[in-house]
Amino acid sequence: MRIGVPKEIKVREYRVGLTPNSVAELVGHGHEVVVETTAGLGIGCSDQDYVDAGASILPDAAAVFEAAEMIVKVKEPQPVETAMLKPHHILYTYLHLAPDPVQAEGLRKSGCTAIAYETVTDNEGRLPLLTPMSQVAGRMSVSVAAHCLQKAQGGLGLMLGGVPGVLPAKVVIIGGGVAGTHAAEMAIGARADVTVFDRSNARLAELDVQFAGAVKTAYSTQAALDAAVREADVVIGAVLIPGAAAPKLVSKAMLANMKDGAVLVDIAIDQGGCFETSKATTHDDPTYVVDGVVHYCVANMPGAYARTSAFALNNATLPFAIAIANKGVEKALNDDANLARGLNVAGGEITYKSVADDLDLPYVKPEWLTSI
Repeated sequence: MRIGVPKEIKVREYRVGLTPNSVAELVGHGHEVVVETTAGLGIGCSDQDYVDAGASILPDAAAVFEAAEMIVKVKEPQPVETAMLKPHHILYTYLHLAPDPVQAEGLRKSGCTAIAYETVTDNEGRLPLLTPMSQVAGRMSVSVAAHCLQKAQGGLGLMLGGVPGVLPAKVVIIGGGVAGTHAAEMAIGARADVTVFDRSNARLAELDVQFAGAVKTAYSTQAALDAAVREADVVIGAVLIPGAAAPKLVSKAMLANMKDGAVLVDIAIDQGGCFETSKATTHDDPTYVVDGVVHYCVANMPGAYARTSAFALNNATLPFAIAIANKGVEKALNDDANLARGLNVAGGEITYKSVADDLDLPYVKPEWLTSI
């Protein structure tokens, strides 16, 4: 199979779909890889590094899309990229379609087969291709919250961990999954006062054991969350419903009761955000203020740490890329139900039910898909 890697074009997105090491693995399996010139510079990999790994370098994205059967990316295709997709293409990347009807319509019109990293599962029902970026975003959320708390950034002027004689900041984390757990780990390390909310008693018990009581845990009811948010200095939104839009757990009315200079960090913004007042921002202009509360809602948070993120992502995505290339997309998906759950668009239809429901479009399971 001929595999193409275009340069990412989302604002301040420095990651790349395949690292040179991944290219070498695919070439070793007998496949051809074409890479857009300078695609890897953001992670410190030159065109020569890709050539040494066995890839060919092409001058622009149009040439990559024209040459390749499978397109491997990091972020969802932008409209100019969607316009280059054709029915023969396999698109393998993050999609986050539920809050993005424009992208969904573009993919449907293209006729391509689109596999979303964020809905591929493992045998325990986890999301292995989302996990590494959730780890990065969770850890990063605490550092950006600490920055936003600075008075010069519009924050309270409060240090996360306080100092002797001064209380630490109160950090509320909504969601005890991968991102929330990594956020808790970093916040505890910064000596903040940390509470994690979740709706799984089993998960709360695991967090209590994992952190040996250093983190407070609370079952997430609206009343309990409302009270905690009112007192919080930082609220980190880390909720996830696979494929679906994130629920709005902090309302605009709740903001009115928060402290001026408090900080909201919305890790769930790729899925529409879990705060009613969330809107996607960029690394160039990451924050805005509503009712005195600083919002950080960057939609590609891990892109800030491009090298770490790209290599971590490739560790997870490469085995599935090899399977698709070796077997062809239909056989690969029928041989592996976990990979098949990543199928979001095929033949001009939405093929993931939660996405279809959120977009108010019909869900259509391809006739050829028998593994799920």
